[in-house]
Amino acid sequence: MRRKIPATHTLLCFEAAARHESYTRAAQELALTQSAVSRQVAALEEYLGQALFTRTRHGVALTPRGREYAAQVAERLLALERDTLNAMSTQGTQGAVHLAAVPTFATRWLIPRLPQLQAQHPNIVVHIETRTRPFLFADTGFDGALFAGTAEQVANWAGTQATLLVHEDVLPVCAPGLLGQTGPLSPEAVAELPLLQQSTRPFGWSQWFDAMGVATPHALSGPRYELFSMTATAAIYGLGVALVPRLLIETELARGDLVVACDQPLRGERAYYLVVPLRGDEPAALKLFREWLAATADAGRG
Repeated sequence: MRRKIPATHTLLCFEAAARHESYTRAAQELALTQSAVSRQVAALEEYLGQALFTRTRHGVALTPRGREYAAQVAERLLALERDTLNAMSTQGTQGAVHLAAVPTFATRWLIPRLPQLQAQHPNIVVHIETRTRPFLFADTGFDGALFAGTAEQVANWAGTQATLLVHEDVLPVCAPGLLGQTGPLSPEAVAELPLLQQSTRPFGWSQWFDAMGVATPHALSGPRYELFSMTATAAIYGLGVALVPRLLIETELARGDLVVACDQPLRGERAYYLVVPLRGDEPAALKLFREWLAATADAGRG
């Protein structure tokens, strides 16, 4: 059965013309003539049986249907390009693992350990993209996900199985200058310092102070940052005390950019998991990656 799909070069011309809303600029980008782009767009409009552009005093403009179709075509061309690059990147390898991951954990914990994976399994390629919320694996090309959440959230992620990697033990840290020469502080003293808030953990400080038995009206006060990496950077520059997982700031603590303000960590409700879809035929590369990741996490806990 012949598929009802326009030629790829026609779609490339249309996508470029739609993005620029200009045949001239599209032609420059594609190293074609303006008339060649115009012919391809005209052929596509004839193929679809409807106009995608209207003529204006300054050139062309997308019709409402053209704008909708352009967004759909751009998404699929991007996916096709990504799939092609992935296929090219795995030549001569055992395969690739396509991983969705929360950004800070991937940057601070996973990527620094990937040289160990490469040493053990040099023919495995790991691709990482950012995802922070559960999704349907069937709707994506991901093999697995590094997810930060509660045990309940993981259990409710339908059609998946999860491996616990590390718990999110948080502790207060700050720039050395903010702490001065006094050394680690008491929880009561921490309550007197400017607090940096994590927007994804809005009650983090409240939970920490409650666990320490300290009542403070300022637990929710202070600037908010979306990512732990932002909160840690703000702490490095002396803006206040950050409550962050130690595992995400190992480098900053080792360099002395951050110091522990109060050495009383609190085990958070969340942990980091590797989540994979339930299926009977686990790809070989994913199996090796999952086993390596679990062993690496176990070694870190020991």
